[in-house]
Amino acid sequence: MSLIKSISGIRGTIGGKAGENLTPLDVVNFVSAFATLLKKDDRPLTLVVGRDARVSGEIINKMVCGTLQSLGVNVIDVGLSTTPTVEMAVIQQHADGGIILTASHNPMHWNALKLLNAQGEFISAEEGKRVLEIIEKQDFEYAEVDHLGTYTLYENAIEDHIEAILKLDLVNVNAIKKAGFSVALDCVNSTGGIALPMLLKKLGVKKTRVLNGEPTGVFAHNPEPLPAHLHEIAHLMQKGDFHVGFVVDPDVDRLAIITEDGEMFGEEYTLVAVADYVLQHKTGNTVSNLSSTRALKDLSKKYNVEYNASAVGEVNVVEKMKATEAVIGGEGNGGVIFPELHYGRDALVGIALFLTYMAESGESCSSIRQKFPSYIISKNKIELRQGMNVPKIMETIANKYTGYEVNTIDGVKVDFDNGWVHLRPSNTEPIIRIYAEGKTENYADNIATKIISDIREILQTESISPKD
Repeated sequence: MSLIKSISGIRGTIGGKAGENLTPLDVVNFVSAFATLLKKDDRPLTLVVGRDARVSGEIINKMVCGTLQSLGVNVIDVGLSTTPTVEMAVIQQHADGGIILTASHNPMHWNALKLLNAQGEFISAEEGKRVLEIIEKQDFEYAEVDHLGTYTLYENAIEDHIEAILKLDLVNVNAIKKAGFSVALDCVNSTGGIALPMLLKKLGVKKTRVLNGEPTGVFAHNPEPLPAHLHEIAHLMQKGDFHVGFVVDPDVDRLAIITEDGEMFGEEYTLVAVADYVLQHKTGNTVSNLSSTRALKDLSKKYNVEYNASAVGEVNVVEKMKATEAVIGGEGNGGVIFPELHYGRDALVGIALFLTYMAESGESCSSIRQKFPSYIISKNKIELRQGMNVPKIMETIANKYTGYEVNTIDGVKVDFDNGWVHLRPSNTEPIIRIYAEGKTENYADNIATKIISDIREILQTESISPKD
């Protein structure tokens, strides 16, 4: 059992003791601190609240909404929803912020509170630190009975989100209808089972088969949309009855694609494919995080636009996208951010843009995948003794590879001619994560092994003591 408080929100396992797990007391404290952070004057705040289908979601939703009302905040509850839908609803409802109740790809015994500002975007690191300070000081005050907040249940948020997608210039509903697509879905027993069939119907998809569509919150398999967890839909696709398969995580901000022959498109390539379509129609820059595939950088060169890498984390990607006026961006975990709609990872708009790409090009899913260079990412980690001076380790590695392109905005990334390696300390464990990419699995593994060897050599030959 565990509880993780961070600048982006709070997440933990349900049950147990306060301060050690996600309990009612922890929920109340976090919600109270967030509302206190947002309050600038005597004007009542309005916040949007939405949740995925986790078993604990309904109970936590009542705690969150009740706490907000007790603080004098007016609540717009969009109920069972998706993360991008709540982000959109904050904008559409002209709210002061929002709270999403989801632990994303974590197992069903986890839940979390993710915090949004008035732009429907995740709060900044500075704001997150302030929330933690407010909790520490218990620096919040509840409203008297004649100033309690109101509660409104709004059940059309998903429809509003979809309608906004349909209005996008790059979403060609007529072309999708004419293509007569058959599409398979795996919605992992969460709110994708509500949103995705609704989207595909509006797009005019001819035939849809939904796996794990009932939003029970009891996930049929590990909810992270990785190849090892997607055997059921892969087997279905191998029968040859569908043009494409889509898989989402419980809060529908990550999108994985399955080709018509049951092969994994590659979660890293979801963003690359959508970016390819967007860049055919719009000139502008691209962004992904440092741990995402080089294929997006290669694609950007093809279209003579600038590619930029951000620190890991959606809020960092968004910040870099705004700074560089990117027209498309996201993360290699299947997270597509299309700013013409909103600045948030959104599997729904990813599906609409990808289906348009297939419809307008007349290409199969597998043929689109074959257009991009194939890279393999090797994911590794090395455990450290507690108190180790990790910044010193990072500095030593960066200095060792000064003959190559080195980026130190988030750990250390070294770009080689045929691949890259990115090492960054974990925020929750005494480990350094080491991701490496190359055109072959052997090359990626070798790079990672070399860096791990470098770190072990540093630990053996140098005095890397705890930070002063």
